[in-house]
Amino acid sequence: MHVSDPSVASSLESLRIDGNLSFHDVSLAARDFGNRYRLLPSAVLHPSSAADVAATVRHVFRMGSGSKLTVAARGHGHSLQGQAQADGGIVVRMEKLPGCETKVHDGEQPYVDASGGALWFNVLLECLKHGLAPKSWTDYLHLTVGGTLSNAGISGQAFRHGPQISNVHLLEIVTGKGELLNCSAEENADLFYAALGGLGQVGIITRARIALEPAPKMVRWIRVLYSDFASFTEDQEMLIALKETFDYIEGFVIINRTGLLNNWRSSFNPENPVQASKFDSDGRILFCLEMTKNFDQDNAEIMNQQVEALLSKLRYIPSTLFQSEVSYLEFLDRVHVSEVKLRSKGLWEVPHPWLNLLIPRTRIRDFAAEIFGKILPDSNNGPILLYPLNKSKWDNRTSAVIPDEEIFYLVAFLSSAPSSSDHDSLGRALKQNDRILDFCKQADIRMKQYLPYYTMQEEWRAHFGDRWEDFARRKDVYDPLYILAPGQRIFQKAVLRSS
Repeated sequence: MHVSDPSVASSLESLRIDGNLSFHDVSLAARDFGNRYRLLPSAVLHPSSAADVAATVRHVFRMGSGSKLTVAARGHGHSLQGQAQADGGIVVRMEKLPGCETKVHDGEQPYVDASGGALWFNVLLECLKHGLAPKSWTDYLHLTVGGTLSNAGISGQAFRHGPQISNVHLLEIVTGKGELLNCSAEENADLFYAALGGLGQVGIITRARIALEPAPKMVRWIRVLYSDFASFTEDQEMLIALKETFDYIEGFVIINRTGLLNNWRSSFNPENPVQASKFDSDGRILFCLEMTKNFDQDNAEIMNQQVEALLSKLRYIPSTLFQSEVSYLEFLDRVHVSEVKLRSKGLWEVPHPWLNLLIPRTRIRDFAAEIFGKILPDSNNGPILLYPLNKSKWDNRTSAVIPDEEIFYLVAFLSSAPSSSDHDSLGRALKQNDRILDFCKQADIRMKQYLPYYTMQEEWRAHFGDRWEDFARRKDVYDPLYILAPGQRIFQKAVLRSS
């Protein structure tokens, strides 16, 4: 349904904004990283300020329920299933939002004010000029501030600092009525918590105040392998429980990757080169534990001692210890290196049928035995992440939904489905995802999807569980006409037909 109603265009052209609306070159706004959905909008807003975003939403709100227009905020286009698209509606290009440059504030509790359309990578560069950095990250930095805060934002620091949404002091938000409001734990608190992890349902985040900490100069980057899943997960849980521990902890599942350690040699040094060269994965499923310790040159010796003490507690395969030292920036931006390689081979802009699950700790072994033992084939076309998070580091007032156990695991199946190698790689990956979800249901795993995707409201009700009523109430308060983020497919705008 591509709305080409000329009255819509003329109505929007009468809108008074400093930026501009584009009605013709809209195809880019119908693409995203998932590369599976193409929903063309009627118009794309290139805002010059948050006031432009507010004026546009307010205009659509005043058109009332007789209009089918909706509004979606699009950051760097990294949604997986069209969540930032608006079929026949208006897509807001958040990266075009220059209204508030990134401003760093030093002091006892430093923070940065960043535009909702700013890339985390650029926020980091600005903060590093002051010797500071945000505390919690995503694995990939070329995402917008507003985009990750509308979900949660997790990486290997979240066990200590919580997700990115646990590290925000203040938001500036455009509600579904077109109001431009500041909100925090002290002011408009209900809106503040509703928007954090709120999947864009109550407002568009146009600015965020993010907590900072002193940035280290360097990172000791460590990888080790396990063949025993129980040891792998128990060691991860032990590490995240320690007071003095690594600064970043993630795990990966490695299925039938021969020559893996030789690949690591290009950027990591083996502790025992002779033993490492003899290592043979022998077709086994292996588990990689990846950790970092931050340091500056003047405390390198202390860092070495801490790392040795921590490694001595772990039960990894001794010949598989690999270490490297890189700058803090180089470590945080590590995935971008892979992006450049994949782009050069034409393998970046392909379908990405990703599946991200949050699995309760008490069921992780049952899950792994079935999925890695039976459902997954010989290899997975993309990384599989598996690492623990702590519920106590998440704020239950936000809209983010997590399992009801103190420790739960992110298990992320990050598949690519390039068409050139196998015409049905996408279909196979989607079928595999369905089998994983079916198993969780049959075995009553009680997992939650991260970056959730459902198409029916009863599924969304089950996802939110006893928090659904509160979520729906917030939607009705802040976006009563269901204008915002239609691509999430949670609430559908009811259009009144004139008789």
